Amino acid sequence: MATKTSGGNAAFHNFHNDYAHISDPNERRRLALAEIDKAPFGWYHVRAIVVAGVGFFTDAYDIFAIGIVNTMLGIVYWHNQAGKINSNSDTAIKVATSGGTVIGQVGFGWLADRVGRKRMYGLELIIIIVATLAQALSSNSRSINIVGVIIFWRVIMGIGIGGDYPLSSIITSEFATTKWRGAMMGSVFAMQGIGQFVAGIIALIVTVGFKESLLSAKTYGDCDGICGLAVDKMWRIIIGFGAVPGCIALYYRLTIPETPRYTFDVARDVEKAGEDTKAYIQGKAEGKPDEVSRVQAIRHAETTLEIPKPSWSDFIGHYGQWKNGKVLLGTAGSWFFLDIAFYGLSLNNSVILTAIGYASGSTVYAQLYNLAVGNIIIVCAGAIPGYWVTVALVDTVGRKPIQLGGFMILTVLFAIIGFAYHKLGQHGILALYVLAQFFFNFGPNATTFIVPGECFPTRYRSTSHGLSAAAGKVGSIVAQVVIGPIRVHGATKSNPSPWLNHVMEIYALFMLLGCFTTLLIPETKRKTLEELAGEVPGTANYDPVSAGHGANHQYGDKDSGEISNTGSHDLNAEKA
Repeated sequence: MATKTSGGNAAFHNFHNDYAHISDPNERRRLALAEIDKAPFGWYHVRAIVVAGVGFFTDAYDIFAIGIVNTMLGIVYWHNQAGKINSNSDTAIKVATSGGTVIGQVGFGWLADRVGRKRMYGLELIIIIVATLAQALSSNSRSINIVGVIIFWRVIMGIGIGGDYPLSSIITSEFATTKWRGAMMGSVFAMQGIGQFVAGIIALIVTVGFKESLLSAKTYGDCDGICGLAVDKMWRIIIGFGAVPGCIALYYRLTIPETPRYTFDVARDVEKAGEDTKAYIQGKAEGKPDEVSRVQAIRHAETTLEIPKPSWSDFIGHYGQWKNGKVLLGTAGSWFFLDIAFYGLSLNNSVILTAIGYASGSTVYAQLYNLAVGNIIIVCAGAIPGYWVTVALVDTVGRKPIQLGGFMILTVLFAIIGFAYHKLGQHGILALYVLAQFFFNFGPNATTFIVPGECFPTRYRSTSHGLSAAAGKVGSIVAQVVIGPIRVHGATKSNPSPWLNHVMEIYALFMLLGCFTTLLIPETKRKTLEELAGEVPGTANYDPVSAGHGANHQYGDKDSGEISNTGSHDLNAEKA
């Protein structure tokens, strides 16, 4: 019998105590996880959403703000080029974040499965905070260019942002109730829209704050003296503000308890998990369980817990089966195709700003004011509503229909924009742009984040989510580095984007391909994580090999004793 622990709060219930009197680890696992799955939606779920969501708010703010900041960098550091940053520097600064994000998604994803969610959660936020403040303090010198400094720190920041993807997704997923798991994960992801909105608001505030200085110049090229000094201060404030929400959320992330699913399936150390939860409540860094009880529990679980241990051979064996490998291919492929067009659509922002009358101004103040307001309008027009419609419907309509429907509609929209580009006019393009933004977010942009956090077994859930997310960021790099330059092929002063219509046609093709990869993913609505992982006998997904039930568990490290051969679960007990 396990020792009871104290602790538990409104955000994270101490499920350890509820089943401490049960000696069989498989039964304790089943009952404890069932309690989490059936728990009514409450305040502790809201707290968990906020703690995870603040990270995505920060991520989106940092990524979105650079579009506005690069305009300001051009005014300050490219004064001899009419105050406009050159295209190579602009692209390099933006792609640097995506490059770092790929590293962070794969690295943190694997580490969260290897050493635990708790140990990694908060570390990625520290990286983001440090890199953000370093960017705000960067400057030019005779020995190093400002572009190189900013690129370095944005790569570092990208690593932290990348780590936030798998960690926030799976922690929310593993603490969530089954009935509203999609809405909880969608709410975390929807904070991206709020982050984009706030980036525009902060840019607007600093622009109004330095109004008098900005009114002294008519064009970007004329903005020197007090005008140039004001813009230099403005971009630093905008970048630096991105660290504020991260600092607020940092304490709660560092003190979060380990998820019960990781404790049971990977750590196999229930005693330590209970004490860590107690330490979280008391503000301590680590719990200190009774070592005798802890060792006894670990030894007992070693011989009786049926879930397979993670290992490279088990990983290869698991995904070597087509029924498992196709799911990873589906989540990664869908995210890759999505991000090519999602990031590529931002290339059309100048056309949209022109259509709504926010592309120019008679003074530097008017131009920067219109830039900030125009971006706020773009975000509010389609992106934010799309996020929250997904939150409202994802647990009733389902993930797969939303993703497949989104890809199909986006295929049509991009085809119309591409093939009828010269006949639509600015207002027609604006309408289609708003619709595309809406169906990106009430569609694959949200579901590609949600599904990978649900459909994989606990022991590889973070790694698999990280690989899927990294595929998406590779897609964004392709959009900016490979497809982006096609847009300006043969550009002239009167027509800066002559191939934009053909680029839209290319995006339509990628959206069509996304329809096919979506067919590879399962519907995860209202199913427990264990059922989706194939661990529950009597369900359609049941796989005795993946569940580690009996002698059928074939792959694993035989030399290290990582094969469970303890007999199968009782079907009735599993369904209870």
